Amino acid sequence: MKRLAILGSTGSIGRQALEVVDEFPDRLEVTALAAGSNIELLIEQAKRYHPRYVVIGQPELQAELKKSLSGTGIRVLSGMEGLLEIAVASDVDMVLTAVVGSIGIRPTLAAIHAGKAVALANKETLVAAGSIIMPAAAANGVAIYPVDSEHSAIFQCLEGHSPNQVRRLLLTASGGPFRTFQPEELAHVTLEQALNHPNWSMGGKITIDSATMFNKGLEVIEAHWLFGMPFDRIDVVIHPESVIHSMVELNDGSTIAQLGRCDMRLPIQLALTYPERLSNSFPKLDLSAGVQLNFYPVDPQLFPAVGLAYEAGRKGGSLPAAFNAANEAAVEAFQRGLLNFTGIVRIVSEVMGYHQKESFSPSPDLNEILAVDAWARRTAGDLIGKGR
Repeated sequence: MKRLAILGSTGSIGRQALEVVDEFPDRLEVTALAAGSNIELLIEQAKRYHPRYVVIGQPELQAELKKSLSGTGIRVLSGMEGLLEIAVASDVDMVLTAVVGSIGIRPTLAAIHAGKAVALANKETLVAAGSIIMPAAAANGVAIYPVDSEHSAIFQCLEGHSPNQVRRLLLTASGGPFRTFQPEELAHVTLEQALNHPNWSMGGKITIDSATMFNKGLEVIEAHWLFGMPFDRIDVVIHPESVIHSMVELNDGSTIAQLGRCDMRLPIQLALTYPERLSNSFPKLDLSAGVQLNFYPVDPQLFPAVGLAYEAGRKGGSLPAAFNAANEAAVEAFQRGLLNFTGIVRIVSEVMGYHQKESFSPSPDLNEILAVDAWARRTAGDLIGKGR
């Protein structure tokens, strides 16, 4: 029985992780649940799964949560302190980091230092702090299992192959809803259009990131840290059908691909139960039904976010943290109607430019990464407030 702490249990990944738990009640046990502000769903989950701990991100909601769960014996915590406590709890074996944004850095690092296995669905953790997270995992003998479908695919394709046998990693991208747009059309994109992903059902922020392809840029940086691959050996290819979730090209010219339905429960299950391959009741990919596989290069004019990610990753230091934080701030502004769609890329690019003028350390520690994260959000907010 593997005892889980699910950080972000009310989000898309968290809810699907609980569906995986339902498939394997004799293998997986929910010890802790954590959510941001969706108290109603968190209460419902707590009453169903009876964890030992629940955490609500907003401390002002703790009293209400505690009242709703009175008599259950569940310990009610809140805020970052609560996340850190469940991440290191002695009765937790694995931490699934499925929160959105850089809030996942500290609890993930705490779990690693406590020797917990990590299932990572929070790409921002490695984007902003990969230079700290991966050495800590190695030093503590902790396995990090990727949950993103792309990184799970690469993880699977790499099995049995040493790094010196790999020519490059190929991250596939659907291209989102605007793959066939002209660059000048993007200025008129609405929030509703950006949230209408053709293949995947995801949370709002991730769906918008997919539409801009910031999501793929974040994945490039994450792949660099997860698999120790230099940026010039990580490529992105548009694959509209999202049947192949990513590929690995070997030195001899062979390309290994992982195929599957657009169902996040599959990579979640693998991360939670690895190395086992357990039978489940989820729908399977039916190739006999007729499946098309098309591939296209990324248009840098249509999707400049990918180029910004490579720039941030190659320059390193705390620039990836600034890249990520500025994007989070810009996406939030777009969702609130304070910024148009193309403004997201513009704001991130400007914040990256300002970062280069600051005297940030080329080898930042966790405190500086978090400080740069806060600086980038303030800078982005100032630019958005000025109508930039």
